[in-house]
Amino acid sequence: MEKQKNGLGRRKEAVTRVFLSKGEGKITINNKDYKVYFPLVYLQNQVEAPLKAIEALDKFDIVINATGGGVKGQAEAAKLGIARALLEVNAEFRPTLKAGGYLTRDPRGVERKKPGRKKARRSYQFSKR
Repeated sequence: MEKQKNGLGRRKEAVTRVFLSKGEGKITINNKDYKVYFPLVYLQNQVEAPLKAIEALDKFDIVINATGGGVKGQAEAAKLGIARALLEVNAEFRPTLKAGGYLTRDPRGVERKKPGRKKARRSYQFSKR
């Protein structure tokens, strides 16, 4: 692998651009270590998941630019972006990543607000009298 590989991940309103290169397992998100950027362990696990699936946690350095959404959306977008970048490295990773569900873009977003309601489904409080 001569140069870096790219992957794009999206989830809800979050978008992440992933740059993958050979290295010793350093993951940086918006110029911070991913363990500082995502202090919650389950979000750190989301980012590591595709790498753990192919047993390459310490083989690549990853730089991620994350914008929009919240922390959970960004973590899941990073997961998709890393999986897509890994496919560029080696297409033989596809069955493993697909079986783990790392290549599927989660299409769920925020439901729109409906007229005559407080939110998408929440109605105004009913008053009998």
